[in-house]
Amino acid sequence: MITTNPHIMCGKPCVAGTRITVEMILEYLEAGSPFAEILDGYPQLQEQDIRDAIAYARTHLREEEAFAAK
Repeated sequence: MITTNPHIMCGKPCVAGTRITVEMILEYLEAGSPFAEILDGYPQLQEQDIRDAIAYARTHLREEEAFAAK
């Protein structure tokens, strides 16, 4: 689950219960890191957390596109 809290990581969306941001996960994926490598580096994460981060980004990009089109 992805959450935001203005007191954690300046309100950036994070994996619930961590300080691991959606942005950071996306940067790892952009650099070509496979899920297994990310999970090895951050044992508190689960594969579903990475999938949630991707879904969160996709949803928010879709909302931005819809807003810009108005």
